Amino acid sequence: MGCRGVLFALEAADAKRLLAAGSDTGVMEIIETIEEGWDVSALMELDKSWDVLHRCLTDGSLSYAGGEYPLSHAVLGGRLLHEGDDYIVSYVDAAEVRDIARALAPLDEEWLRERFAALAFSEYRGSGGEDDIGYALAYLPDLRDFYGEAARAGRAAIFTVDQ
Repeated sequence: MGCRGVLFALEAADAKRLLAAGSDTGVMEIIETIEEGWDVSALMELDKSWDVLHRCLTDGSLSYAGGEYPLSHAVLGGRLLHEGDDYIVSYVDAAEVRDIARALAPLDEEWLRERFAALAFSEYRGSGGEDDIGYALAYLPDLRDFYGEAARAGRAAIFTVDQ
């Protein structure tokens, strides 16, 4: 089953290799190596919560450019490294990771609920109800922790999801 998002905090060598890959095939070869390593201390599984989280952290749309930096870069924003329709790889460098970590730190359940209720999600396939926001809320603390740890380690990060 597709559309399960994962964030990876990258070692400097992996980040350098990804940025130099030059093609979707090259990017996917490196992504496969990173995924096979599955270093649980440097990743966060977002499952399907990434859709709602991204929308709440941006302008409600499921676009790469929606919303304001740095929250817009926490999930789907950043530099796109894969151009095909079957897979998304979004990259944020170590400085952006620090900015994202600072911006996420104060966000809590009340903020996410209010944001979810205030946004009109265009082309959203979920119910838009308590199940959706409850699911996203379960992932918010780990999202904050992921970026906080990656920032402390000075790492870049990628968000990956297959379509």
